[in-house]
Amino acid sequence: MSKIQIPISVLNLAPIRNGQGPKEAIDAMVDLAQATEKMGYTRYWIAEHHNTSTLVSSATSILIKHTLENTEHIRVGSGGIMLPNHSPLVVAEQFGTMATLYPNRLDLGLGRAPGTDMLTANALRRSQKDSVYTFPEDVKSLLKYFEQEELQGYIKAYPGVGTNIPIYILGSSTDSAVLAAKLGLPYVFASHFAPRHMEEAISIYRNRFQPSKYLEAPYMVVCLNVIAAESDEEAKFESTTMQQFFLNVVRGSQVPLSPPVENMDSLWSPSEKEMATSMSSMILLGDKQSIREQLTDFQEKYNVDEIMAVSYIYDPAKQKRSYEILKEVVDGD
Repeated sequence: MSKIQIPISVLNLAPIRNGQGPKEAIDAMVDLAQATEKMGYTRYWIAEHHNTSTLVSSATSILIKHTLENTEHIRVGSGGIMLPNHSPLVVAEQFGTMATLYPNRLDLGLGRAPGTDMLTANALRRSQKDSVYTFPEDVKSLLKYFEQEELQGYIKAYPGVGTNIPIYILGSSTDSAVLAAKLGLPYVFASHFAPRHMEEAISIYRNRFQPSKYLEAPYMVVCLNVIAAESDEEAKFESTTMQQFFLNVVRGSQVPLSPPVENMDSLWSPSEKEMATSMSSMILLGDKQSIREQLTDFQEKYNVDEIMAVSYIYDPAKQKRSYEILKEVVDGD
């Protein structure tokens, strides 16, 4: 089989599975990192979410540190640090410390959304003014904090100076595409939950990209849902876990990651189905041959530089197998 020449990576929201608690969710996060590292995945990113009882990804930098110390060589990073919630200096100090302990293994993905509801966002915010609007300046501050000492101002991030941690701009709309292009930074689009503007965002980023000292040419990463299994039928069955996950998002309910079900129509209304399905429409689903065909079609259309896979699968062994199948497809096995 011919290879599909593309790096593939993992995004993990660190969900709590039904019947488990936060400690088991963190253990499962590390276990998946170790498994995908052995498979040869490029990077393993952990999200940031707050006031969500079914996800343990609130203290993202602590989870990244925990994952780094329990893996050997895979790059680990944030998908992303939601910058309105954090002082750039504190982020630079935390990531600078991790980069000192684990050199050349750290990525810093940055988002402009709070990663939660507005009440919680106000509790998290470092000021009452809307720091979403300071996002471009905050990104520039972080870039500077990681540069050489002679390029610093009076305030410096120790450790952090000279670590040159790669920064990625995350987005689910076209705004961040414009910023990533202007700053000459790699861009990661959240197609796994907000696919509607993907095509436009990719086009804007590539057309407006300005080469920088960080990046000579555009580097486009797309997050996709991936549910791979031994047969199309099994993959469709396993995907009902993901469908229940998005149904919870639509309803604003907090139900742990649930086992697959035979019939989703008994759980959601037609309007809920439409909303949940539109959120999760960018998906590679099926057996190895189906995944190969879908990924080939996707790349023929968009030709992105890297795929970051999100797999909401209840059974950890089947989740690992899903990542294994995707890697086999890319490797031409």
